[in-house]
Amino acid sequence: MREWQAEPGLQIAIDGPSGSGKGTIATVLAAEIGLPVLDTGLLYRLIGAVSIERGIDPEDGDALAKLAAGMLASLTWTEAGVSFEGELWTGKLRSEETGAAASKVAAQPKVREQLLGLQRKLAASGCIMDGRDIGTVVLVNAPAKFFLTATVRERARRRWMQLNGQDSTGELEQVLAELKKRDQRDRERQHAPLCQAEDAIVVDSTTLRVDEVVDRMLGVLERRGLIQAII
Repeated sequence: MREWQAEPGLQIAIDGPSGSGKGTIATVLAAEIGLPVLDTGLLYRLIGAVSIERGIDPEDGDALAKLAAGMLASLTWTEAGVSFEGELWTGKLRSEETGAAASKVAAQPKVREQLLGLQRKLAASGCIMDGRDIGTVVLVNAPAKFFLTATVRERARRRWMQLNGQDSTGELEQVLAELKKRDQRDRERQHAPLCQAEDAIVVDSTTLRVDEVVDRMLGVLERRGLIQAII
């Protein structure tokens, strides 16, 4: 099995719709080449979760921007995930309710402006960052960009399986309907909509295993001289 070393400060952007496998792929790829994973979606999920907890409308841009600004001083983002006020929130941010709130939060331009500088600062030393506007907005100069996708039904099936592991009682068709709504919101939002960067490589993971997707990405990175095999 080959071992890899990434170029210093290497930034890799992975975009794609919900359920396309971005988080899983980013985690496995990061382990292969020794980079941290920065999941921008967790930031929006965190703000969504806190807004629910505090009774703030997830579509009130001004209130959310004020909330986000106040949270930044107590927020840390490491390989372990997102912590707020000294508590690791990552494990609490995967519910459907939080995901729906995060989609609405992410559509607010003022919130995105609050978080953009933080994301770029954290990425400066090198990372794999996954989200929906990484290659088009956050890391526009990243030397490697991937757009990961899959059919909407396959993405819904994966999400349904994930929720079942959390003792969810949701039906597959319900998850599919919610996913379609989220796709529409993400693509049609006015500020930083989900779209493929012109220089991104598309990987359709519908029928691929995780290791097959990662192998394709490793091949691209090696050909571009961004990673080298350790002998």
